[in-house]
Amino acid sequence: MNNHDEFIEAKKYIPGGVNSPVRAFGSVGGEPIMIAKGEGAYLIDVENKRYLDFIQSWGPLIFGHCDIDIQNAIQSALSNGISYGAPNLNETKLAKMITKKFENIDLVRFVSSGTEATMSAIRVARGYSGKSGLIKFEGCYHGHSDALLVKAGSGATTYGNASSAGVTAGAVADTHLAIYNDIQSVKDIFNTKEIGAVIIEPIAGNMGLVPAKPEFMKELKSLCEKHNAVLIIDEVMSGFRASEFGSATYYGAIGDLVTFGKVIGGGMNVAAFGGKREIMNCLSPDGAVYQAGTLSGNPLAMAAGIAALNKIEQNPGIYSYLQNLANKLVNGFKQAADENNIALQIDVRGSMFGFFFNENPVLNYTDALKSDTKMFAKFHAAMLKRGVYLAPSQFETGFICTAMKESDIDYAIQMAKESFKEIKNQNLE
Repeated sequence: MNNHDEFIEAKKYIPGGVNSPVRAFGSVGGEPIMIAKGEGAYLIDVENKRYLDFIQSWGPLIFGHCDIDIQNAIQSALSNGISYGAPNLNETKLAKMITKKFENIDLVRFVSSGTEATMSAIRVARGYSGKSGLIKFEGCYHGHSDALLVKAGSGATTYGNASSAGVTAGAVADTHLAIYNDIQSVKDIFNTKEIGAVIIEPIAGNMGLVPAKPEFMKELKSLCEKHNAVLIIDEVMSGFRASEFGSATYYGAIGDLVTFGKVIGGGMNVAAFGGKREIMNCLSPDGAVYQAGTLSGNPLAMAAGIAALNKIEQNPGIYSYLQNLANKLVNGFKQAADENNIALQIDVRGSMFGFFFNENPVLNYTDALKSDTKMFAKFHAAMLKRGVYLAPSQFETGFICTAMKESDIDYAIQMAKESFKEIKNQNLE
């Protein structure tokens, strides 16, 4: 069994051989490794090769692969059934844990994916405000619902498409694009359009890691209040990842609605959206905004989420630990790049890290697109060859998990030094 043959087999039955586009290595060249299992900080492929994993299932595995406490919680829940399609006590328990952390969240509704969470939050925001106009920001990815696939980040940018075939002009007619970290672009839209909702990742993770400026977020909140628009804070990636309180640590609890995903499922398919009672009461069965899902609040997923958030609650120092590792990693990458005259921009928010092969700091989508994607592809291939698994796109964020040790970071930095030296030598040939 080898990676190549198994990938070719997958392509016979799955479009592109993958169930999410960025996994296909389209922007970095080569073929993806085929995973057999995860183990702490590592992935192991079908050829039994080990890789230090800085993707961690794109964020949810804050405690690494096969965390024993989360596994035990799932196994315990499994003995009582895998799905009810009816209310269960763990839904209430997990909802309590989330609302307790965030002063701007009174009620929470669970769904099964980040796409569902953002799509539903927008519907609620429009239902509450009575206005259809939506502002989103270039490069922010909020899932693959039609209205949001306009200059989206993540895989849409990775493959050079700012939107998607199959999305009609009508579906995006009420979506208006603003420039990230540019408040004037937001004002211009408010001055000419009737806007009911604004959605933003305060810590953007899908055009690469690009945090919003605090003053920008403050002004954005003021504009939404002035124009009676609902501000939706997308924390699908950053919630419980950037800190125990997500982006609220950096910007305050400013969202009228907040979306979550990733960590609150402990690795399982869970997401949620929540907000003030008066807004959330618009949801059916109490209100006129319809949203539903057979697997929402699934007992296995709820158990995994409770276990993950309990571990965070019981270990308040983990974010300092994770951020220290993340800073050490990207500073090591930066030093190695500098030594080889390769331009590299770096950033960290909690357990999230990012780097751009770019001469200048990246503040928005246009800046991100100026990054050297060919250099990234060379670096990705060189690191993968050395057993370091990075996101296969310049426009994604990396993640640290608690299973990682200083020695793992030291290894990754040493591999970066070797990789940059190899790339420099190739360029001189």
